[in-house]
Amino acid sequence: MLIKHSFILAFLSAVGIAAASPSSSPLLSPHVVHERRGHTPAGWNRARKHDSGAVLPLRIGLTQSNMDKLEEFLMEVSDPESSKFGGHWSAGQVAKTFAPSKETVETVYEWLTSSGFDASRIRVTPTKTWIEVNATVEEAERLLKTEYHVFEHGTGKEHVACDTYSLPEHVTKHVDLITPTVHFNAIIKARSEASGGAAHIGNPGVGLHPKTTGKISTLLTELENCDQQITPICLRALYGLVYEPLATSKNSYGIVEYTPQAYLQTDLNMFFANFSPSLYGTSPKMVSIDGGFAQTDYQGFDYNGESDLDLQYGMNLVDPQPITLYQAGDMVEGASFNNFLDAIDGTFCTFEGGDDPYYDSVYPDPYGGGYTGPEDCGIVAPANVISTSYAYNEADLSPAYTARQCAEYAKLGLMGVTVLYSSGDYGVAGNGGLCLNPDGSQTLNGTMFNPSFPGTCPYITSVGATQVVSGHTVYEPESACMDVIYSGGGFSNYFAMPSYQKTVVESYLKNYPPPYPPTMWNATGMSRAFPDVSANGAWYVVAIDGEFELVFGTSASSPVTGSILTLVNDARLAVGKKPIGFINPTIYSPAFVGAFHDITNGTNPGCGTIGYETAPGWDPVTGLGTPNFPQLVARWLLLP
Repeated sequence: MLIKHSFILAFLSAVGIAAASPSSSPLLSPHVVHERRGHTPAGWNRARKHDSGAVLPLRIGLTQSNMDKLEEFLMEVSDPESSKFGGHWSAGQVAKTFAPSKETVETVYEWLTSSGFDASRIRVTPTKTWIEVNATVEEAERLLKTEYHVFEHGTGKEHVACDTYSLPEHVTKHVDLITPTVHFNAIIKARSEASGGAAHIGNPGVGLHPKTTGKISTLLTELENCDQQITPICLRALYGLVYEPLATSKNSYGIVEYTPQAYLQTDLNMFFANFSPSLYGTSPKMVSIDGGFAQTDYQGFDYNGESDLDLQYGMNLVDPQPITLYQAGDMVEGASFNNFLDAIDGTFCTFEGGDDPYYDSVYPDPYGGGYTGPEDCGIVAPANVISTSYAYNEADLSPAYTARQCAEYAKLGLMGVTVLYSSGDYGVAGNGGLCLNPDGSQTLNGTMFNPSFPGTCPYITSVGATQVVSGHTVYEPESACMDVIYSGGGFSNYFAMPSYQKTVVESYLKNYPPPYPPTMWNATGMSRAFPDVSANGAWYVVAIDGEFELVFGTSASSPVTGSILTLVNDARLAVGKKPIGFINPTIYSPAFVGAFHDITNGTNPGCGTIGYETAPGWDPVTGLGTPNFPQLVARWLLLP
C-alpha cells in the first residue's frame, strides 16, 4: 500500500493528492491539484486577501524513494511466513533506502528555477529531504496557481493559508506537501490557558486522558474483588502473567508522557509499598525530549493521573526490567507525537519536509520562558516496545500529516520496534465525545463516527479496553469496557485496510454487519479497522497525589499490553532470538488463532448510537481480544 495514496475519503474529503503520471513534455506539463482543503476549520474566518508583497517561507517536502515498497519491506520482516521474518533493519539502512532520489531533487529544483527563482534563493537541505525558498505572495500564487488569504480565529490569532494549490503534472509525484498552504492548526487556544494547540497533547483537556470516579477508602486486594478494583494480581490472573524476566540487560520498554503530565515519586513509592515492595524508591530511566521533565509545580489528577497510572503498572508488571520514560516537551510549548518521533529517529526530523509548525512544537522555544536548546533529533535509540496513552481524533489532522507520521511507524517496525497506542475512551465518538459532521467539522451533536489517530494507522497496534463484569471473577470472560469509558474502535476515514487484517474484518462485516447507514461510518469495507487487541481498562487502583483513586481508560490498556509484550520479548531474547517488532501480521495470522481471549459481550456507544457490537473473532470494539500470555510466549518462541 502506497501510504500517500491510501486515504479512504468516502465521505470526508479533506485533502486531494494528485496521482498523475509524468508528462512526456515537462515544459508543457499541465498543472494538477496537489492538495485541497474541504472546509475552513471551525472558529476560523477568511479576513482578507494577503498582501502580494509579503514573504512566505515555502517549504517543499520531497517524495521519499521506495515509499511504494514500504509495506512490502515491513511485511518481509513482520510476516511469520516470510523467509526474512525478524530480519530487522538498522537505522542507517532505513535512511539510505528512503532518501529522495536524485531525480526528485533535480526535478523540483529545475521547476523552481524555470519559474523565475534564482538559484541563490533556493536551499536544498543537507539530507536532501526538502527544499525551501522565500517567495513573495505574488510569486507563490503564480507558482502554485492559488490565492493566499489571511484567516482570523476568535482568539485573535491569524493564519495564512490557501484553499487549494496545483503543481505541474511532472512535478507532483516528486512532492509530498508544501507549507504554508492548506493546513490549519487543529485546536486553537490562548497560550495563557491550560490547553494549547494540537501539539499540546499532554495538556489537561486536550486529547485522550484517563477518567476517575474518585478516591478509595479501602483497598481490596483479593482476586474475588477484581470486578470492583483492579490491582496487579488481577491482571496477572486475567492474562496468565507468571513469568520472571531473564534478559533484562538486552530488553527495553519505553512509555511516553507529554509535559505537563508527570509522575510523582511519592506516588510511585506509595503504590510500590502496597503492591511491589522491591520497587520502593525506584524511578524510571528518564529521557528528556525538548526540555521535558517531571514537573511538580502543577499537581492533581489532571496532571499526575496519566503518568502515575502508566508507570505504576508498567514497572510492576515487568519488574525487574527497567522502564524508559520518554518525557516530551517543555512547560511552555509541550510536544506532539512528531516531536517525540524526531528524538528516537534522526531520519524523521526532516522526513518529507520536516515537522509542521502549525501542528508540532518548535524548538528552541520562540515564545520565551521555555526550552532554549535545539530540537532533539535522534538522541536515543527506540525501545523494543513503546506504549503511548494519548491520541488525537483522526479529523484533527490533515491526511497528508497523518500519512507522514504513519510512515514513520512503519519505519520503526522495520527496525524491530513494537508501537502501541490507546484506541480512545469514547466508543465510536472522538475525544470529548465529538462526532463528525458532513463538512468534516466535529461537534457533540454530530452524527458520523469519529475514529482516533494514530489508532487508525495500519503500522501501529491499537489497544482497546475491556473490564471484569460486575459480580464475575477473573476466571470468567471479560466484557468490552462499559463502565465510565467505552472502548474506541471503528474504521478509518484516511487509511486503507492493510492486507494482514483483510480476512477477519471482511468476516465481521459479512456476519455481523453494523446496522448503520453509510452516511454514519466508513462502510466501504476497504478501510483500516481498529483496535487490534484489548486489555482491561476499568477500576484500576492508582496512587495519585498521596491517595488511591479508581481510574478508567484505554490509557491503562496500552501500557499493560506493552508490559505483556515486553515479557514476550524477554522470553525470545533469553533464547537468542530477536524482538517481536511490528506484531500485527503475526497476531492476525492463522498461527495465532486462540492466542487471545475472545471478547463477545458489550458494545462501544457514541454519536447517539450503541456503537459496534462485539462478536466471535475480531470486532471493532475489542479487536482480537485480550492477551493470553502463556499462549503468546509459546507461539512466538516457535517463530525464528
